[in-house]
Amino acid sequence: MDLKAYMSERKTLVDNFLLSAATGEDVMPSSLHRSMRYSLEAGGKRVRPVLAIAAAEAVTGKQAQDIPGLMAAACSLEFIHTYSLVHDDLPAMDDDDFRRGRPTNHKVFGEAVAILAGDALLTYAFELLADPKYSGGMDSARSVAVIREIAYAAGSMGMVGGQVVDIESEGGGEVDFATLEYIHTHKTGALILASVRTGAIAAGADGRQLDALSRFGTHAGLAFQVADDILDIIGTQEETGKDVGSDIARGKKTYPALIGLEESKLRAKELADAAVDALSIFGAEADPLREIARYIVSRNN
Repeated sequence: MDLKAYMSERKTLVDNFLLSAATGEDVMPSSLHRSMRYSLEAGGKRVRPVLAIAAAEAVTGKQAQDIPGLMAAACSLEFIHTYSLVHDDLPAMDDDDFRRGRPTNHKVFGEAVAILAGDALLTYAFELLADPKYSGGMDSARSVAVIREIAYAAGSMGMVGGQVVDIESEGGGEVDFATLEYIHTHKTGALILASVRTGAIAAGADGRQLDALSRFGTHAGLAFQVADDILDIIGTQEETGKDVGSDIARGKKTYPALIGLEESKLRAKELADAAVDALSIFGAEADPLREIARYIVSRNN
């Protein structure tokens, strides 16, 4: 299949939905809404909503537009991901100057507005999930399950928990492999796993399908962060759209720091292969997921 065409088509769906659902800049407080839209409009690959869409399409064999409530569920993940990037870039966190090829939110709008924009993006994700205008048509039990799935992955047991352990592990102290895997599977992997599971739940996956897609999401999520660790060493700012080499500068615990660059590359490929293997119960309808897993470890941004 043509992954580039698939990603482009689904990204267009996501972009159109995000910008139609986001509050306009002319609505008070305009500075806050400009800040929110600035980061939403910065682009990015939209990997998380595309994963949700691909998982739902694998379960149903239908197009995203024909699955009730799917786009709201998928795009809520991007609101949450965008908020996390805004906060990650703050001086108190990673202190980055560039994101997706543009100055980071706090560099343009100031730290206070950036913090509040992140708060508002997170909150709006759940408003979107509960708004019948956008999520209407999804079975109520599925809707509740999706909300819980995303909330759990974004909170202290998922992304935020991983971020805290990541911050606490910075510096010269030794970190064992179990702690490194905890950081990676929570800080990045939790929301990627939730993206896949969200699409599956929204589409009405049965237990066997959900189990297979969960295993896919677990492996793909970890592979994504290992690949990010590698890109922080071998990538360029032009390719990645963000500061590179910052993990080393801050003493962050990464796969290359613990097991070396070449071994990290092998680990990323093993994880991508395991993700693909998890989809053995699906036919060609899961090919986009298979290709995304391979893309995760071969990308340059």
